[in-house]
Amino acid sequence: MAWLGGIQGQDFPGAKWSIGLRLPQAVDADINRALDERRIVRTWPMRGTLHIVAAQDVRWILALTSPKNLAGSQRRRDALELDDKTLARCREIFAKALGGGKQKSRVELYAALEDAGISTDGQRGYHILWNSALRGLICFAATTDKEQTFALLDEWVAPAKGKTRDEALAELALRYFTSRGPATLQDFIWWSGLGAAEARAGFEAIKSNLLQEKVDKLTYWMPPDTAVPGERASIILLPGFDEYLLGYKDRSAVLDSAHAEKVCPGGNGMFASTIVIDGRVAGTWKRAVKKSSVEIIASPFDPISKTERRAFSEAAERYASFISLPAVLS
Repeated sequence: MAWLGGIQGQDFPGAKWSIGLRLPQAVDADINRALDERRIVRTWPMRGTLHIVAAQDVRWILALTSPKNLAGSQRRRDALELDDKTLARCREIFAKALGGGKQKSRVELYAALEDAGISTDGQRGYHILWNSALRGLICFAATTDKEQTFALLDEWVAPAKGKTRDEALAELALRYFTSRGPATLQDFIWWSGLGAAEARAGFEAIKSNLLQEKVDKLTYWMPPDTAVPGERASIILLPGFDEYLLGYKDRSAVLDSAHAEKVCPGGNGMFASTIVIDGRVAGTWKRAVKKSSVEIIASPFDPISKTERRAFSEAAERYASFISLPAVLS
């Protein structure tokens, strides 16, 4: 996880599968265990969206990315009638409710706010949680059957050595290009959510460690050990919100614009799970979890060959094994 910098975490089951894809022997229970053992943490760092990051990185990443995210939320706070005084009071309530190592669900934290006369109607409750997490007060904690609880960050995650802002900028840039290269500087600016000047400063500090390749008018940066794809046909079933797509501003290298609407209908920010064949998005898929099996429903953009159907079956079996259920293909 540290190597990646962070992995998108809006869809919790999908986020765990994103990690599982990159750890071939892992199963869903292993990811839950890593969360429960405080080795990885789910919170709102890059772009103020949910990610899972390594526990030792959570504080310096939040310290780096939160100022811009908080400043950019002023209009939303005004619309929700959440002024600084109210948000400070909310943090006091959370500190009291969670202090001493306690963990509480979202519903329980909302109830604590309501008991103190603070409305959580509409999106107010979510924004209060978000604001408190960006300020380093709370984070997601242990998993339950249906959701994660919340805890105080300083009680949940062990102390770790901090970084200066320049060190943090360089480190985040290095993590990004090492794990996601080939990528452009604009990709990094988008992914990190940092201001262009700061993102560029981080990039300039580490670009001597990278190789560059120009394609048309774009310059791509990558680590020297970037692997060249093999010729063997491969199929991967990605969850929605996977970094393979969301790690880049420009996704045209892997997703044909003619199919973009099928992956993110209406550009509404909700990404479908995708079928990737030889590196390119070639369809979408859905899962239906039953009591004793998981049904995998494929929707390829174009007809697939017999060899590809066989590879799809293998990919579906891998996902089913991850969640410890037999696969049924549709």
